[in-house]
Amino acid sequence: MLLAESYIHDLSPFALRFGDGLGIRWYGLAYLTGFVAGWMILKWMARTGRSLLRPEQVGDFMTWMVAGVLIGGRLGYVFFYSIDLLWTFSSSFPFWGVLEIHKGGMASHGGILGVLIACILYGRRHGITPWHLFDGVAFCAPIGLGLGRLANFINGELWGRALAPARQADPPWWSVKYPEEMSQPDFQHGGSVDGLGTMVTNPTNAPTRQVLSESVYAGRTDVADAISPFLTAYYPSQLFQAATDGLFLFTIVAVVWLRPRKPGLICGWFLIGYGAMRILSEQFRAQYETRWGVSSIWPAAGLSAVMIIAGLAVMWWCLRRDTPKIGGLLSSESTKKHRPT
Repeated sequence: MLLAESYIHDLSPFALRFGDGLGIRWYGLAYLTGFVAGWMILKWMARTGRSLLRPEQVGDFMTWMVAGVLIGGRLGYVFFYSIDLLWTFSSSFPFWGVLEIHKGGMASHGGILGVLIACILYGRRHGITPWHLFDGVAFCAPIGLGLGRLANFINGELWGRALAPARQADPPWWSVKYPEEMSQPDFQHGGSVDGLGTMVTNPTNAPTRQVLSESVYAGRTDVADAISPFLTAYYPSQLFQAATDGLFLFTIVAVVWLRPRKPGLICGWFLIGYGAMRILSEQFRAQYETRWGVSSIWPAAGLSAVMIIAGLAVMWWCLRRDTPKIGGLLSSESTKKHRPT
């Protein structure tokens, strides 16, 4: 019998649940917390003279950023990962697959692109260089990115890559097993887990594996222990990316912005850092299509490589420009004189 030491995923996507499919989800709270944290940071920067934004402009600016994240993130997911949603329609609200955000599906690369466009439009409207707005958003973004990955883990989505076969017999404690694996068509231990159906009641005659999975998420530890030896152990890639995209990336941009910098340099560092860390962490994500005997991690890693190139180009361009240095976490009142009147 297999020795199962992995964590059996049993987390609910709801922080508060009011009914069948209704409630406050951790995913939504992650986005909300990220936006609130960004608002607080930008408000502090504006109030202490570290930003070209005036304190009274921060709320309006964040509204633009929220729109950029949501619209860009969703469209990015559709065009980069699930183009079929463009022609997917149903008879229930919101009727169009593109609008079914409640079912999940947001692309971080698309969200970043949406924010960049929103910064350009807002900057032109208010006479603020978009490069500085890019910097402010880049400084706050890792908070939301990290929280979003934690929410992905809670939701049990974006599984990591399966551990090597040699490690499946005695998986490490930090690996993760998902009960929902039993519902996959290629699940290899279907007969074994179907025999465990006597452990649970099934008044609706639902598929046995579905009932077993639901029982685990309902808190049945005995069922979790019983099915665990038949499940695959995976890398917790969501947690890896919560650390790289969140904590590590925030540390990088914070250290770089301790002193005033030319507008755009923080954005450049963010693009390079995020791109490099995504390429690294994608090695632990589920494998993509295999071509010519090589497992491809496109589109995520491919888009990240483009971000690194774009970040280098941004830094080269901004360093050449004759613009004053602004911002700086250790400086104050250094930017007010450059604010547009």
